[in-house]
Amino acid sequence: MSIKDAPKDGAVFCADLVRTHDFLRYASTLFMPGPERRALLSIYAFNVEISRVHEQVSQPLPGELRLQWWTDMLAGAGHGSVEGNPVAAELLQTISKHRLPAETLSRLIEEHQFDLYNDPMPSMAALEGYLNDTASALFSLAARVVARSSEEIEHVARHAGLAQGMARVIATLGRDASRQQLFLPLQLLQQHGSSKEEVFAGKLTPNIRAAIDQLTGEAQEHLKTAFTLLADVPSEVRPIFLPLAYIRRELNLMTRSDIDPFLPKTSSRLRILWTLWRASRAKEFGG
Repeated sequence: MSIKDAPKDGAVFCADLVRTHDFLRYASTLFMPGPERRALLSIYAFNVEISRVHEQVSQPLPGELRLQWWTDMLAGAGHGSVEGNPVAAELLQTISKHRLPAETLSRLIEEHQFDLYNDPMPSMAALEGYLNDTASALFSLAARVVARSSEEIEHVARHAGLAQGMARVIATLGRDASRQQLFLPLQLLQQHGSSKEEVFAGKLTPNIRAAIDQLTGEAQEHLKTAFTLLADVPSEVRPIFLPLAYIRRELNLMTRSDIDPFLPKTSSRLRILWTLWRASRAKEFGG
């Protein structure tokens, strides 16, 4: 299968995958033109595949092998074919058409190796490095679909990814704790007199709340910076950052004392669509 003629059903497969597992990013693509939307969905579908590997294996080694397959695929992207994997075929087409840097995609894979093990996220610096090469990288790659890369766009992408990633760490705290995984920095917990064992117990304590509040504050600062910088990027790039409108809403909710991050919470798809639609008409996103 040539990277120039990935079948249309590959695009449909990617769209279904992202809609099922990453509805916020899926919803943001609805505000983009058709060709760009297909490219964005291939990037987001790739991210779904990589970020879900740890959910599909019971031991690290099979996960490492799956991630290595994607790394090898990227290494040979310029001179080969991909058979039987619609996400890979779509992604290679996007890489070729929009000149995406394969090394950025490879670093994303490398960072997600952390997910396969039960080591706690050690520090804020480690979390920021992880998010910079995952969530921030996704914003950066997506922006390249609609505009040439620039220092201004990369700056927005970095802060946007840090805000989104930190919000996700808080939102998935309970789910991760049930799997004995900890993305909330251990250093931050210890600063507030808590521990990973306390988090794994699955009950909100004042110490855990203090750590969460600090991370929420960090995320809000990055979000504020991202919105400030958004005015400096071309208007056609701004819709890429539409998920920030929903993240702003979620972070505001996280500051409420009656919100327990350990309790299961389902995001309303209608609420996401409504929030993004309103944001798309606002001046900050070029509306």
